[in-house]
Order: sequence, then C-alpha cells, then structure tokens
Amino acid sequence: MSADAEEPAVASRTLTWVLAGLTLLVLILSLPGSLRDVYDRGGLYLFSRAFLEDLPGRLTGPGRFRFLLQPAMAILLGVRAGRLDAAAGRPPFVQALLLHGGRRAGLVRDALRNVGNLMLIGITLDTVSQWLILGVSHPGAALVVGPVLIAVPYSVARALANRANARHD
Repeated sequence: MSADAEEPAVASRTLTWVLAGLTLLVLILSLPGSLRDVYDRGGLYLFSRAFLEDLPGRLTGPGRFRFLLQPAMAILLGVRAGRLDAAAGRPPFVQALLLHGGRRAGLVRDALRNVGNLMLIGITLDTVSQWLILGVSHPGAALVVGPVLIAVPYSVARALANRANARHD
C-alpha cells in the first residue's frame, strides 16, 4: 500500500478514535446523574415506564432532527454496502447474519466499519439530548436508542439493496 493510500485509512481510524473518546467521555460524565436517578427512582431507567413515557419528548425536543438524519445516513450507507454485496454475489445482509454463522463475524466487522462512526455520533447525540430534554442522561438508554436508529435501517437497506441489485444483473 502506498503512502497516499494509507492516509485516508489513518485519518479514518483517527476520527474513529476521537469519536470513541468523545462518546466515552460523555457517557462517563453522565454516570453521576444517572446513578443518582437510579437511587432516587429505586431502579434502572432503561425500559422502565419513565423511559417509555420520555420517548415522545425525545421526538419533539432538542436533537429531534437526528431521528431523521441518522437513519437516512444509515440507509445510504446500507444501500452502498448492499450494492457491493450484490456485485460480489454475497447473500443479503440480514439473511447472511441469521443463516451463515461462518460469515457472521466478518459481516459484523464490515457493518461496524461502515457505520461505526455514525453509531458513535448517535450515542453521543442521544446522551446530550437526554441532558437537554430530561435534565439527566442515562447511558444505558443512549447505548440502546443511538445504535437502534442506525443498525435497523442500515441492515434493512443493505439487504434490500442487495436483493434489488441482484435481480437486475
């Protein structure tokens, strides 16, 4: 690999490490308030009644645009990956994840390479928006909501793009 070809890979890895560090910092900063809330509430926030009641506030409060932007970006990345899968003769992504155990680890690594930075941004944005909307941030909720906004649309788009492109070949 030439020096010119290595530069984008190094820049990409650096960006990923910076985003991972920022995400970790935001999650760590949210721990004291979250632990206090667990103590006051007498239980975990994630999947509690309060969690479900707070979901509509997330859709209308600060950061609501991420509910459109993040899935849209995930869909675009999924379509690109699905087209590459079809061109390489690979099975649709979700089918391969479920039925081809030998390929599962490689598929997960590939998906994380494609959407890892977007997922880190999603977790960070969810954590910050919880602070703005709820006054406290719950790391568990951010680790679920952020990735779901990305993983589901990415997986479905990748599988559908593979199917659509395989039919036209």
